[in-house]
Amino acid sequence: MIELTRLNNSKLVINAELIETIESTPDTVVTLTTNHRLVVKEDVEEVVEKVINYKRKIAFRPE
Repeated sequence: MIELTRLNNSKLVINAELIETIESTPDTVVTLTTNHRLVVKEDVEEVVEKVINYKRKIAFRPE
């Protein structure tokens, strides 16, 4: 799960596994596999970095 910020500054947490595409239009639009589209304040690189950090966290989780 990653935390992002909507344009109205409210926070939302999304399942990073559901991200299909991230576009800069110039707003950052995250499209989920469910076809839901979210416009967020973070730029594309920030969203990608959050996804990478999330995946690292779950890959190296102690058992």
